[in-house]
Amino acid sequence: MSLPQQTAQESTARPVPLSILDLAPIPSGSGAGDALRNSIDLARHAERLGYLRYWVAEHHFAAGVASSAPAVLIGLIAAATNHIRVGSGAVQLGHQTPIAVVEQFGLVDALHPGRIDLGLGRSGQRRAEVVAEAAQAPEASAASAPREPRVVDGLLIPPAFSFAELARLPQLAVQAALLQQPGARTPDFAEQVDEVVAFLEGTYRSSDGIAVHAVPGEGAEVELWILGSSGGQSAKVAGERGLPFAANYHVSPASVLEAVEAYRGAFTPSKVLSEPYVVVSADVVVAEDDTTARQLARPYGLWVRAIRTGQGAIPYPTPEEADAHVWSEADRALVADRVDTQFAGSPETVVERLRVLQRVTGADELLVTTITHGHADRVRSYELLAEAWQTGTAGGAR
Repeated sequence: MSLPQQTAQESTARPVPLSILDLAPIPSGSGAGDALRNSIDLARHAERLGYLRYWVAEHHFAAGVASSAPAVLIGLIAAATNHIRVGSGAVQLGHQTPIAVVEQFGLVDALHPGRIDLGLGRSGQRRAEVVAEAAQAPEASAASAPREPRVVDGLLIPPAFSFAELARLPQLAVQAALLQQPGARTPDFAEQVDEVVAFLEGTYRSSDGIAVHAVPGEGAEVELWILGSSGGQSAKVAGERGLPFAANYHVSPASVLEAVEAYRGAFTPSKVLSEPYVVVSADVVVAEDDTTARQLARPYGLWVRAIRTGQGAIPYPTPEEADAHVWSEADRALVADRVDTQFAGSPETVVERLRVLQRVTGADELLVTTITHGHADRVRSYELLAEAWQTGTAGGAR
């Protein structure tokens, strides 16, 4: 595994790498083809700008996101670039079997060896049970969550968002059912991860001892990652198996510290890693000045609101379309944790906030996701950030 390990002395003198997470957002007034072409173009810019890796997400049933099939999009991006690492952030293992995932990524790796990251997530795991539990006890969940934001060494940690109301929406149950064959049973996440590892290493045996080999896939040079939003099973699985871990500050800022702490606490050295390796994500918009950046970021709250009211990600609005929405206090509370932890500003402003995030979490790498309505603004945001990071305004991407 080619992770950029640093000694303690080097880490104080040399900044951590920057990478990109892309959702292939569909701006209002355009379509999926435009979004995918934008992603390929952005990946080319990312490679030129020195970003370490380019990951794509997996989302379904969202009118505003085109990244529904990570392996397909990764193959397209890898073919359009030369050396930047390309991967998933993350494949939802609740919707696919380990053998299918390994074959897909093995196929891409066969054409682009040594450049592919396979990020795995628990999304889709035991969906029916999760929905039922949330629907039965939303009050208990809300009562146990912190109600006030806190600041940890300069990093805002907002109150946790409760998914209880969202989980009770009937469309979510329908969508979950559509992503699996009727009567399908999703195994435990840890079991699935172990199967992925076994197929990659060529050691898989069925319960009655029959060997099964993934072709392509066996022996693939993919880097295996685990992604998680809390200190729960994902963090522990990553740590116990000595795998690198990506924690989501941009999705679940309330639990990022618990996630990285649980991962490090569970970490056991492996042939992959001798010590923990953590990537932390952040939602970022950079422009020449704070005012312009905040204007470009204005649609973000409305976009998050759509997700959290069960609509799914809507086509990303223009600032003017976002301004037309009449915000209630309930609306503002619904999206406050995400809006308040978005880093929008000049290069100097955003770099300083990213430095705080890196210092407080101890991240070995930062994963930046940027969405703006205009593609040129998104490309420019990444350009400004990379330049500031590289020139010493703060850190540097490699």
